[in-house]
Amino acid sequence: MFGGKCPFGHKPSDPFKAKREAGPVTRYEFQGEQIPMILRHADVRKAAKDWQTYSSDAPFRVPIPSEEEARSMRQLPIETNPPEHSEYRAIVEPFFNRPKLPEMIAQVEALIEGLLRDAIARDTTEVVHGFALPLQARALTTLLNTVESEADLWIGWGIHVFRVRGGLKKGVELEDYLRRKFDEVSKQPGSCFFSALTQASFQGRPLTREEMMGFANLAFAGGRDTIIHTVACTLGHLAANPDALAFLREDPKRITLASEEFFRFFMPLTHIGRVCPVATSVHGENVPAGGRVSLGWASANRDEAVFPQADEFKIDRKPNPHLSFGFGEHLCLGAPHARLILRTLLQKCVELVDSLEIVSAVERVEKEHSYERTLGYESLVLRIRPKA
Repeated sequence: MFGGKCPFGHKPSDPFKAKREAGPVTRYEFQGEQIPMILRHADVRKAAKDWQTYSSDAPFRVPIPSEEEARSMRQLPIETNPPEHSEYRAIVEPFFNRPKLPEMIAQVEALIEGLLRDAIARDTTEVVHGFALPLQARALTTLLNTVESEADLWIGWGIHVFRVRGGLKKGVELEDYLRRKFDEVSKQPGSCFFSALTQASFQGRPLTREEMMGFANLAFAGGRDTIIHTVACTLGHLAANPDALAFLREDPKRITLASEEFFRFFMPLTHIGRVCPVATSVHGENVPAGGRVSLGWASANRDEAVFPQADEFKIDRKPNPHLSFGFGEHLCLGAPHARLILRTLLQKCVELVDSLEIVSAVERVEKEHSYERTLGYESLVLRIRPKA
């Protein structure tokens, strides 16, 4: 099937292509630390499953850049290994499986339809902050089973609760908010995510406040910017490639395959860290005990050995074993939520939208010491026209 041009020449860059073709791993500098990045699809998947060699039991050091200065508690369950990881994960899985429930599906459908109708009613809409950020925040209230008005505060935190242009910020607002929420629900529990954590237990004992904070911290930080940038990239691509929307309109059953290609092609998260408990040779690169390794999700998603014409967007790509939600034990808890949002967005565009036009766009560029990666938008202004 067709690929398509990206808006204003925008196309997610692949700064790892030459390195990946030359070998399975290369070193990049992050925060003054030389970290080997595993680049190829098969090797990334293998490492993601090998938690004994590549450990997640490393508070603050799983994200790259590391977040020692951004938060004060371990994120749960992501910064743990089995078997603790599985036990922690089971505590919150009922909430992260809510996107499969008919009532939540209906809520997300109503939310996205309302946002799209509002955007259609305006002459233009700024998508990143004016559409995707409110969508992510309000959809999160449905996931966490809390009141939608909470989203008004969350929107004010911006695209990422820790990251800003050029570095990290201290997540004081988030941590203060979470302390207040847990104090509130401890006195008057309900059926929301926060209440469930105050009533949960781990290995026969109640969760500590720090553990509750760790779960909630990840819920707000883990899938925030990734969903926002994926939504913006999706609408930008539909605007630049009207044939894509027409293709989906011909047969909405095509939306499932299309959404997976959007996740692959517009992969917001470049990589994630792991720590080697003992000195390890990573495809010939020596890593000392306690040293970090990067799992290159974005590089793996462009591996030509797995994805023919990997640099092209193929709306009906099949198979599509992308790694945008990770792999193995730490497969993203929020994957069902992200899939519900994107598939519903595409469905509502098919139902309500005649065309999208790019009015202006400012590209987003991830700048690191050793590379730059273009992906998505700092700002994207669209004119969205309704179906007759």
